[in-house]
Amino acid sequence: MNDTAPYPIGTPGTPWGAAERAQWLSRQVRHRSYADEVVGAIEALRSRFDVVEYGRLEYGDERFPLLAIRSRDWNDDLPVALVTGGVHGYETSGVHGALQFVREHAADFAGRVNLLVAPCVSPWAYERIHRWNPDAIDPNRSFRENSPAQESAALMRLVEPVRDRVLLHIDLHETTDTDETEFRPALAARDGKPFEADGVPDGFYLVGDSEHPQPTFQQAVIEAVAKVTHIAPADAQGRIIGSPVVAHGVIEYPLRKLGLCAGITDARYKTTTEVYPDSPRATPEQCNAAQAAAVCAALEYALAHG
Repeated sequence: MNDTAPYPIGTPGTPWGAAERAQWLSRQVRHRSYADEVVGAIEALRSRFDVVEYGRLEYGDERFPLLAIRSRDWNDDLPVALVTGGVHGYETSGVHGALQFVREHAADFAGRVNLLVAPCVSPWAYERIHRWNPDAIDPNRSFRENSPAQESAALMRLVEPVRDRVLLHIDLHETTDTDETEFRPALAARDGKPFEADGVPDGFYLVGDSEHPQPTFQQAVIEAVAKVTHIAPADAQGRIIGSPVVAHGVIEYPLRKLGLCAGITDARYKTTTEVYPDSPRATPEQCNAAQAAAVCAALEYALAHG
């Protein structure tokens, strides 16, 4: 799809109403199993970690338990590190990178920090390999009071009791080719705006908080991930996805103002990872490993610098 081909739903220039949203929903197809691929993997961790159900999504006749993994040796004297994945359900390495971190690396931080990991915030979208929930709402623009997204509201309720003690929040995402071929065109059509192609960066990058930048923290994560996969270069305008590059592989957004997941706490250290799974230079295994490496590096830096 390009900027001259109209999206197949709606009238160009006119925001969607209920009929268009229903038409969009009717086109969504289940491609994979949250129960098998995610819940099963979380259940396998119960012998080593506490697993909590922090909510349950109900969409039609479908039910999705929302699960989080907590340190078994939770100590209220220690800071909290929050790891989230699958806010956009189609961003696969966010989910499986979070699970890989827990499986392979979480034990290294026992006694140093309380870990709270929500590996798949949007299970309906995980199954449909989509960005939105069934209401055509992007959960990652909905982390705000009276959220219109069940997924976002549930995560905020989970975090609220420890919100003031979160030292680090790392939110695991991907930027994919389908951002340009499906998801951004759909967003433009939904909102009655023109779609302008912007290109997809080839490589890993981070989105920091422009309101509270932590440049040395972001670079520590980039340096660790660079040992696993390549870092996205800036384009000819010195930008990544339309935002100025402030350091190698780093752009910034006002996280809380935009209702982004990484802005739900006042953590000193906040970042959003972006992996590029469609690169010919990266495998799914590398993408998962890059996410896990980012979490480890973020934790080591935050704990060392308090």
